[in-house]
Amino acid sequence: MEGSALRGTGGRVPALHGARSGLPGGIHHHGGGAQEIVIYDLARDLLPPPLRRYVMHFETSTERAGAEFAASLPRGARVLDAGAGEGNYKHAFHQQRYYGLDLAIGDAKWDYSRLDVIGDLSALPFRDASLDGCLNVVTLEHVRQPAGVIAELARTLVPGGRLLLIAPQEWEEHQQPHDFYRYTRYGLEYLMRQAGLADISIRPVGGFFRLLARRLLNALQFFPGPFMLVAALFFVPPALVLPLFEPLDRRRNFTLGYICSARKPV
Repeated sequence: MEGSALRGTGGRVPALHGARSGLPGGIHHHGGGAQEIVIYDLARDLLPPPLRRYVMHFETSTERAGAEFAASLPRGARVLDAGAGEGNYKHAFHQQRYYGLDLAIGDAKWDYSRLDVIGDLSALPFRDASLDGCLNVVTLEHVRQPAGVIAELARTLVPGGRLLLIAPQEWEEHQQPHDFYRYTRYGLEYLMRQAGLADISIRPVGGFFRLLARRLLNALQFFPGPFMLVAALFFVPPALVLPLFEPLDRRRNFTLGYICSARKPV
């Protein structure tokens, strides 16, 4: 990032000193307990790509949204990943000036050595109108003052700068105790408008049947060891069939979360 972007650092990015924990971000599995994480790791590693994308619909949708956001920004654009976690989006922004920021207080099992800045999302160490784009992925539920965080993101955007925001709705508690909120589309729109953002777009990630399929897969975490394989015989087949009924849910009032975009007015 250009030297004028960071506040009070002479343009230098603060050193990380081996930090290895933080609030979640990234594009693989999101949240959940250790057993659930094992389930999604197995799905990611063992399933063929088409089936993996089908089963891990939320992850696939957020990956696609991140890639499309990166492709829409010009080469050299200054991009902040606010709540970057392990920096799983960094590869998508190889043509931009990507900077990952996280508070680094959440989970000792996460590797946050790739962070560029350790900082508080409610007091970003960036100057006004210094960023061309910001993304905030599965992080807003982990901040105590979401309105203040979105206002900070809006402050740092240049006029015409864009925000990609992805937030959960029907999720289990995760990254305890740093888990405070769930959001409706109306709440997200309100927060973004209060921050002065415009051209707001909000779309649900899946409907009732994908949500139900996800919950059936979540159920596997309650079965230890070899019993998980037995349980999979009962839970996995309907989980694979249920998404086929998605067209029946036109309202999408039941959803895993929302992908939002907005722009700072010129």
